[in-house]
Amino acid sequence: MRIVVHLVCTECKRRNYSTTKNRDKRGVKLQLRKYCPHCRRHTLHKESKA
Repeated sequence: MRIVVHLVCTECKRRNYSTTKNRDKRGVKLQLRKYCPHCRRHTLHKESKA
């Protein structure tokens, strides 16, 4: 079973993306470099509480 998580930009603190993650891997927070349309560049996005 997978759970929905939201990704927050570390620069502007906006929620730009949502994705799913394996329920068994809940201890490790997801960190991805994604494009932020508000900052207009690739920034680090971290998992936040849904």
